[in-house]
Amino acid sequence: MTNILGIVDVIIDEAATESWSILNTNKTLNVSSKFLISLESITDALEGEFNISTGLILLDRTRFNNSYQADMNSSVTLNILNTSATNLFITTIVFPLNSILPPRNASFNASSFNTTSNETSYENTINGKVLMVKLNTTVENVIITFDKQNTSLTLSPQCVFWNFALFENLGGWDDEGCAFVSDINDTVTCNCTHLTSFTILMSIDIPPEIKELLDIISYIGVGISMGCLVICLIVEGVVWKAMTRNSTSYMRHVCIVNIAVSLLIANIWFIIGSAIADNALENPGEDYRVPVAPCRAATFFIHFFYLALFFWMLVSGLLLFYRTIMVFSQMSKSTMLAIGFCLGYGGPLIIAVVTIASTAGNNGYIREYNACWLNWHKTKALLAFVIPALTIVFINFIILIVVLYKMLRRGVGQSDQSDETNAIVVVARCLAILTPFFGLTWGLGVGTMTSPTNIGIHIAFAFFNSLQGFFILVFGTLLDSKIRAALLRHLPAGSTGTGSNQTRSTSGGIASSGLNFFRRIRGGRRIAYHVLGLHPSRAHATDVVQVRLVAYGQSPESLDLPCQR
Repeated sequence: MTNILGIVDVIIDEAATESWSILNTNKTLNVSSKFLISLESITDALEGEFNISTGLILLDRTRFNNSYQADMNSSVTLNILNTSATNLFITTIVFPLNSILPPRNASFNASSFNTTSNETSYENTINGKVLMVKLNTTVENVIITFDKQNTSLTLSPQCVFWNFALFENLGGWDDEGCAFVSDINDTVTCNCTHLTSFTILMSIDIPPEIKELLDIISYIGVGISMGCLVICLIVEGVVWKAMTRNSTSYMRHVCIVNIAVSLLIANIWFIIGSAIADNALENPGEDYRVPVAPCRAATFFIHFFYLALFFWMLVSGLLLFYRTIMVFSQMSKSTMLAIGFCLGYGGPLIIAVVTIASTAGNNGYIREYNACWLNWHKTKALLAFVIPALTIVFINFIILIVVLYKMLRRGVGQSDQSDETNAIVVVARCLAILTPFFGLTWGLGVGTMTSPTNIGIHIAFAFFNSLQGFFILVFGTLLDSKIRAALLRHLPAGSTGTGSNQTRSTSGGIASSGLNFFRRIRGGRRIAYHVLGLHPSRAHATDVVQVRLVAYGQSPESLDLPCQR
């Protein structure tokens, strides 16, 4: 028996998982059942009292009277209550059979057998060791406890035994005669009325009704997000000329436009991918493996444009760092634009291409079921998105800390109202809000992978993911006072509440109101100024007058003011 268990120890090792996966996809072979039957037959022939322990297996054969209680390797306990017989021999074997016995139970759809690859989709997993019990008498009251192997799984614990007759003698887990009692401190307690090979199954997926709620949140949220992104792009198009007069403001708006475009296109491909993949809720009982070729294309573009969103956030952070720290350096618009596009789209393209090239060969690029997205369980391809995204979030946090320290030391934003300074302050504010928001959103996304049955994480991720477009519109565009002022200047003259007569002005009127305005924002300091360009007598409410001012202790600056007097 020691030699036999030594062989079994090798057969059930994790190194044999791939071989068992191939064997268990065969609809006609019941290899797992044959293995278990062989082991039970051998234990029937044992005599005497002894125990054997290998690296993975613990066997114990002993004698008892009336009742029996044993703690097997601190992972399984067995308690047989009030048998009528005495001088009984009992044989128990505890071993991990997660890779040997597939987690199919009575609710498993036999049509879901995957005969084209080594994986079949299951809604449950074996989450405890398997306890085999051989006793030559009938029992009616057995208490078994199992320690969870994966403590993050909390949904739908099932107390089951291996029924060799299920699925036309292929074998499967059955709960007949076994009842779930409790799940306390990561220990599941079961009560059974017979003896055979037992374990616990637990759900690795969220309930269907929660899935439906998440789908509703996701689709409505993505629709709202796309609407907000379209509005953001329209606003940027309207104010583009007025808001891009210096290099800093120009690059700030280039970044916002590309962030909005990247997220918008990613959402479009998300909808396409959802249409490609069959949904288990919409197609119950069907084989809902994703079509490989179209799903790969959708996944590639989703991956690329979501990465582009984060890389353009990085460009914004680097712009903020450059304009705040390197104050005496001057870089042309064309140079900044070239660097921005190379980093904003070049980086994501390299990562996306390397990911698909390195994982597509062994069918590990995309998920096989339910959705078009990067694979997690087989190749961890999803890390090609998670690691760059969270790294950029971390870098932007460091940039924000450095920039805020510099700005507080200089007092930037208190008295300096130039276009350059306004652009820097707006970029800093935008990054300070969007960086933690995106970081939190995709941190929750990682949580849905590591804790797949945590309903709270799934709902939080779906909610925050649906708000991304709204946050870009509000914090990237609408909260900028200069954008709001530029939008107001595009309104018809009558909508401002002043007629043409009221908007006419003399040079003295402009000088008086302008001087009062500058005194307010400059704390009453003496300022020399003059109006350039447009003659005041021909000014309208929608015209912009450029004012050149020189204050004591300040450099010459330009301000854009609507001519309203």
